[in-house]
Amino acid sequence: MEQACNIKVPTKKLKKYEREYQTMRESQLQQEDPMDRYKRENRRLQEASMRLEQENDDLAHELVTSKIALRNDLDQAEDKADVLNKELLLTKQKLVETEEEKRKQEEETAQLKEVFRKQLEKAESEIKKTTAIIAEYKQICSQLSTRLEKQQAASKDELEVVKGKVMACKHCSEIFSKEGALKLPAVSMENKGIEVDDEKDALKKQLREMELELAQTKLQLVEAKCKIQELEHQRGALMNEIQAAKNSWFSKTLNSIKTATGTQPPQQPQPPLPPREGST
Repeated sequence: MEQACNIKVPTKKLKKYEREYQTMRESQLQQEDPMDRYKRENRRLQEASMRLEQENDDLAHELVTSKIALRNDLDQAEDKADVLNKELLLTKQKLVETEEEKRKQEEETAQLKEVFRKQLEKAESEIKKTTAIIAEYKQICSQLSTRLEKQQAASKDELEVVKGKVMACKHCSEIFSKEGALKLPAVSMENKGIEVDDEKDALKKQLREMELELAQTKLQLVEAKCKIQELEHQRGALMNEIQAAKNSWFSKTLNSIKTATGTQPPQQPQPPLPPREGST
């Protein structure tokens, strides 16, 4: 078998063998009975006809099946097209609503920016005024403290001078001790008593005036400190309100952007838009 497959026959010899076979076949057919030949030919033709009819039936069945499958595919495609058209209409409607919501949110954001800017300017102005008032009150407190110290030193010096004058006076030294305490004389004289009473009343009056002025100075200092504390508290509350307003505005803007981004349907990629103006 392998040798037969390996044998190479020239094309001319093959054609020669084919002609010889055809000649031999024709001679055999001519020698055969025509009736047998016609029967055999008829049987062959009937077999070919049956085969063709079977092929025709198979092709017709395949054609009907293909038409049914195509019709089913067409119906499914039409149903899918209807569904896609409905989804497209809903998507367009959602897109319009989203764009309208986005426009409203942008307008609201612009209004919030303007309101926040005005409030911020107002708050900054109030902070500057409060800072100036605090600085002024601190300066006043410093001046009052300096004045109080000077008045205390002056009162102490005047008290020392008065004590020195009292101790230098022979009559007064008999009435007051070195510490300023009043001592009763052993012998009371009417004229000396009157003079001593007048001088004592004058000294007491001067001392009361100095004590009253000192008390008023201390009261002014306390009031100034209370005012400073109140202004600092107002300043802290104002800063907290500013910070809360910043956080509230930022949170509302961020939520609006997230809502607009979340509700917007997926779209085909588009060219990038120009950057929006940043918040002030």
